Amino acid sequence: MSHELPHQELPIEVDCASVHADLQNPADDAPILIDCREPDEHTLVHISAASLLPMSQIQERLGELETHRARRIVVHCHHGGRSLRVARWLREQGYPQAQSMAGGIDQWAQEIDPTLARY
Repeated sequence: MSHELPHQELPIEVDCASVHADLQNPADDAPILIDCREPDEHTLVHISAASLLPMSQIQERLGELETHRARRIVVHCHHGGRSLRVARWLREQGYPQAQSMAGGIDQWAQEIDPTLARY
């Protein structure tokens, strides 16, 4: 049985430059940006547009994303490993537009905002 989506399936990973460009869109078209790092990492450095939803808490807090089920959700971490796991898990939970930002906040600091601290 085929479960066709009304849109073409997005790649599981997206680069920082694309995310940055997409965040410049009007609010209803912009992706939801989720930081899945832990609070201490978020305190060190964070992307202002991102909401903190740690990987360690996402199962208990998944309901917070319910209203965004039909939207594109881009998850980031430090280098892209945890966010890839979270994006895959979100897709399994029925969030077909979940993506991982390749390279994480470290890549973002190198390519998009060099004022961000790197660790």
